[in-house]
Amino acid sequence: MEKRIAFISEHASPLAMPGSTDSGGQNVYVMELTRELAKIGYQVDIFTRWEHAYMPQVVRCNDRIRVVHIPAGPKQYIEKEQLLPYMNGFRRHLVDFILQQGLNYELIHANFFMSAQVAMEVKMILGIPFVVTFHALGHIRRLHQGTNDRFPAERMRIERDAIRFADRIIAECPQDREDLIQHYHAPAEKIVVVPCGVNTSEFYRIPKEAARQRLNLPDADCTLLQLGRIVPRKGIENVIRALAVLRNRNLDARLLIVGGDLKDLDRDTELSRLKKTGTDLGVAAWIRFEGQKEQQKLKYYYSAADIFITTPWYEPFGITPLEAMACQTPVIGSRVGGITYSVKEGETGALVPPEDPDALADAVLELCSQPGYLKTLGSRGLARVQTLFTWERIARKMAGVYQEITADANMGMEKVV
Repeated sequence: MEKRIAFISEHASPLAMPGSTDSGGQNVYVMELTRELAKIGYQVDIFTRWEHAYMPQVVRCNDRIRVVHIPAGPKQYIEKEQLLPYMNGFRRHLVDFILQQGLNYELIHANFFMSAQVAMEVKMILGIPFVVTFHALGHIRRLHQGTNDRFPAERMRIERDAIRFADRIIAECPQDREDLIQHYHAPAEKIVVVPCGVNTSEFYRIPKEAARQRLNLPDADCTLLQLGRIVPRKGIENVIRALAVLRNRNLDARLLIVGGDLKDLDRDTELSRLKKTGTDLGVAAWIRFEGQKEQQKLKYYYSAADIFITTPWYEPFGITPLEAMACQTPVIGSRVGGITYSVKEGETGALVPPEDPDALADAVLELCSQPGYLKTLGSRGLARVQTLFTWERIARKMAGVYQEITADANMGMEKVV
């Protein structure tokens, strides 16, 4: 019997370019997880908001995966913080599509709180069970960002409702599980820890000299890399400030920043602010803002770097450390959330407090002074990825969760009969 499931990812399309606005780990998660699920026999439809008028409603990625664009508000980009009012329309058009196509889904996998709201309502209407990966929790985000968090207040109510109605809740790391239990009183028996993964066929080591030649980088300096979405909570300013500390301590260091829209600096205010920070600190000459890069080019950046740095204030999981480790590049991450799970301190890299450029500079100096240790950290990082974080492994674990849900649903139907 065909195993057909639906993913809902209202703002994060798997077709979006990584590093573009509102395109980050969730987009990669949906794309890579569904790709591996398809390999083990699942038919997957991914429902996302129709925000580009030129896109067809249905895009077939291969014979087992479709991306279905669902009308919800105008067909244009809308910040995810402003999308909640359009979710009733999303749910209505989604249900119409399912009924008109005569689709029978074993379950729905919701991603983010708005997708969870849609999944709850679809469950009530059509009886389809659902699992949810929140990717970030409103309460934890509010603790870290305060008034800078622009999501509507009802987000936390929706998350609590979703926790109550979901058949399973996917925590991306042990800290995520603790947060669900402590702050949302989620039943422990409903929570399954399934981390994010990395595609080791796309992310692998390129010889450093070759990678640097491709990127036109000098061989002799200490090259630091920051890669991901350009938003304040990612702590990129912290890395720039650490670079200034390093230059003052006479380390010949430079920083590559990958992400953001270099063609539209007026719109990308955070990127403009970061450029100004580099100028104000006198280190602009040692920073290269690279903008968005296609997925297949990212391995050259990871491989060219001596150290990958990610020091967000808050990070539910974070896929970029895994990508760096797959390329055998040591990671310095902030001691928050999922980074404390993916990065093994002293084994694959180092952990530092967020928003502490001096501590970050100290960690960089310590690692850069030990080239042999850097190489060892890189080798251990790859081993950790291969053991725990390949998407193939993650998909098989997730499939086990799905099978439990469908078995429970079938048992419930037998009892009713």
